Amino acid sequence: MFNPLKRLYLWVLSWADSSFGGLALFFIAIAESSFFPIPPDVLLIALGISRPTKVFQYALISSVGSVLGGIIGYFIGYAFYETIGEVIINFYNAQEYFNAIALKYQDNAFLAIAIAGFTPIPYKVFTISAGFCRIDLAIFIIASILSRSARFFLVAGILRLGGERAKQSVDRYFNLLTIIFAILLVAGFLLIKWLSR
Repeated sequence: MFNPLKRLYLWVLSWADSSFGGLALFFIAIAESSFFPIPPDVLLIALGISRPTKVFQYALISSVGSVLGGIIGYFIGYAFYETIGEVIINFYNAQEYFNAIALKYQDNAFLAIAIAGFTPIPYKVFTISAGFCRIDLAIFIIASILSRSARFFLVAGILRLGGERAKQSVDRYFNLLTIIFAILLVAGFLLIKWLSR
């Protein structure tokens, strides 16, 4: 059965066998923070399994790339929302959540960004909305560094403990994991919407 998300996932995963795996991880992390649907965790896991002594190096690459991508997303929202940002938000059918996030920023921008950077909520929605709402760039960067690093180094730590079994589980239960991810995503958005009331 044709599953575009699965094919994209396999394409990302294919970079694990390349000598350019680390570079691919860096650019996928950048892209995911501003528009790309597959998180860099997928490639981070595969690279960590094939080269376990470098797993924390790959976590650092993911963190740096993700923060840089977040800054790109921020500037898309800041200067190009009507031409680029809105297209991305509409592609993910996230306009309602975008508005709820904008309200949440009024309460505690740092906390909202930090939560978004660590959870399955699409980080790109937060990065674009942060720029659109003119959130202080220093606050945005610091919160992004803390949350994205925490996320990727946690994945790396789990990977060191789980090894090959972690990758096999992802491959075997991809469809189920996609459903669980979607449920967590919706739950996260509902939580943000509830908190912004």
